[in-house]
Amino acid sequence: MAPLGEPDDNPERSALFAEKRWLKILAGYRQPRAGRSAFELAVTVVPFALFWAAAWAAVHYSFWPGLILILPAAAFLLRLFMIQHDCGHGSFFARRRVDDWVGRTIGILTLTPYDYWRRAHAEHHASAGNLDERGVGDIETLTIAEYNALSRWGRLGYRLYRHPIVMFGIGPAWLFLFKQRLPFGMMRSGALPWISTMATNLAIAVVAALLIWAVGIVPFLLVHLPTVLLAGAAGVWLFYVQHQFEETHWSKEPDWQFQHAALHGASHYDLPPVLRWITGNIGIHHVHHLSSRVPYYRLPEVLRDHPELADLGRITLMESLRCVKLVLWDEQTKRLVSFREAARLATA
Repeated sequence: MAPLGEPDDNPERSALFAEKRWLKILAGYRQPRAGRSAFELAVTVVPFALFWAAAWAAVHYSFWPGLILILPAAAFLLRLFMIQHDCGHGSFFARRRVDDWVGRTIGILTLTPYDYWRRAHAEHHASAGNLDERGVGDIETLTIAEYNALSRWGRLGYRLYRHPIVMFGIGPAWLFLFKQRLPFGMMRSGALPWISTMATNLAIAVVAALLIWAVGIVPFLLVHLPTVLLAGAAGVWLFYVQHQFEETHWSKEPDWQFQHAALHGASHYDLPPVLRWITGNIGIHHVHHLSSRVPYYRLPEVLRDHPELADLGRITLMESLRCVKLVLWDEQTKRLVSFREAARLATA
């Protein structure tokens, strides 16, 4: 069998071998640096608090143009969620107890019960791209055949669900304000999802009560509610575009393979540097899925040292806008298509 990077007479065997080698290669990037992790946390928490306080001051002194500061506050809240995300993978400090309590604390701000979310997200990583294991931690995606088999009302419901206003507007509000208040999907999965959700709800209530006592309910709602909703919408968009792109990979058992699904079922969302920083390099999603224990601040090192990974699933910011119309999986061509293209294929 040819070494990594050299030709092989069997392309499929070569690709599989290469992906197995990547697991070993990425193991060298899994060790976080405690000082760097602490720095990343500080340069995210402090600006978030400052922008939030400045936006409140704008409301307090009726300087309404100052509400524009909600935008950077939301951006840093999004970045806090990316740190919570790394904590969930045990990759931020690489000390489970520290990661868990940092994640739980951040979850109060992001309205995300950490332990409940961590379990659901682990299931997503274990089954991403597997058509037989859809449903937990995923954007609901139907095949053309499944969509056509629905009733008229079922097809209408799916179209509404995939509409941008619902997906990136109503959906995030429902998810962060209401759905995550109960452990939906894990109601019968033991005590942990319930404890995580209820403890987070209690902590959110206490923090909200203290802030309302300190600044007043109207200023609190005018600042914090749009901050959470904007950060939530951005987070849902990132999660969406990292798996819902035309050349993504889906397959059924026994063809589904973790390594291949990780590298080809998740995108490299190549964002401008500022957005890359604020989103915690989550756009390097294919590498993250292949080795979720790599801290987000080390993901650029992987692309720097192994540039051949940069072109896998690469989409730019402008290209990503076209992904919104991709809503159904075509099992024949093995790609995501729009409703219009699915109808055209049905009449071809």
